[in-house]
Amino acid sequence: MLLHLFAALVAAATALLIFAGGLVTSTGSGLAVPDWPTTYGWSMFTFPLDKWVGGIFYEHSHRLIASTVGLLIVVLAAWLWRAEPRRWVRRLGYLALAAVVTQGILGGITVLWFLPDPISIAHAGLAQVVFCLTVTIALVTSPGWRHGSSVDDRPLQAIATTTTVAVYVQILLGATMRHTGAGLAIPDFPLAFGQLVPPQWTTPIAIHYAHRVGALAVSALALATIGHVLFHHRDRAALRRPAVLLLLLLAAQIALGALTVLSGKQYIVNSLHVVTGAFVLATSLVLTLRTYWTRIGIRDAGSGIRGSRASEPVNPGSRIPDPGSRIPDPGSRIPDPGSRIPDPTGARA
Repeated sequence: MLLHLFAALVAAATALLIFAGGLVTSTGSGLAVPDWPTTYGWSMFTFPLDKWVGGIFYEHSHRLIASTVGLLIVVLAAWLWRAEPRRWVRRLGYLALAAVVTQGILGGITVLWFLPDPISIAHAGLAQVVFCLTVTIALVTSPGWRHGSSVDDRPLQAIATTTTVAVYVQILLGATMRHTGAGLAIPDFPLAFGQLVPPQWTTPIAIHYAHRVGALAVSALALATIGHVLFHHRDRAALRRPAVLLLLLLAAQIALGALTVLSGKQYIVNSLHVVTGAFVLATSLVLTLRTYWTRIGIRDAGSGIRGSRASEPVNPGSRIPDPGSRIPDPGSRIPDPGSRIPDPTGARA
């Protein structure tokens, strides 16, 4: 239980990091601190508080939060290595550690190379992967996961998986739009220059419009997933709750997207739009993983962990020795029942 709570703390800290990163981009503070890993020559942990002004505040805070998340993930990976019996869950911890280290390196390259768009977009996309990994670890170490009921609904698995992938692609489109400066390429909402389709096209307009079309596609997929759960599995709280939460987050995300445009990319609204997108992705992922309970094979009625020695089933056809019987010495030779046993006196049998 403590491992699950710590994993949930790490996931929450990662969400805070995504929000802080959104603030850096929304306020244009990516180069407010031009060196890395130092801050104006100071260690980031000893940089004077009175110098945290303007864009430096957002960028330096982002670095400190990132360092804290990295340390937490190191502890999480070590804890999983020591205490988690499932090999695939331990590997999730190692993968999260590798991802957050790569994320830190990408963050440094982003600053040192003056915010190149591909690196900045990769940095944003990898942040979502780290968040999904920590959320997954928190989910599969929870008591609810270990004792959950199986779900064998292949259509739900397919639509939920498609929704999760589509949400991630949409987030990448949003990152591309932010880092290429296309956030206000279409200045009105819900129309585009007063029409359904933009009357003129440029690269920023195309990126922005693709993000809007992607939002419609994601909304349709998410509603299909939610509708399937509420129609076929409304009695399963483990599926119904994330489905309802996904519906609420989807509505909030659409509203924040509209406000981002109508407010002229107000930095708090824009950053909330970024982190809410991460919550939509994580919620869709949780719902998807719960549809795969049966196929992942985690539950066991006895120990809660299928595949562990404690939960290995006994072959009904195998012979179980009587507790009172003598167990032969493994080093002794057991004669072949069909062989001739010589007479101790030397006589022929």
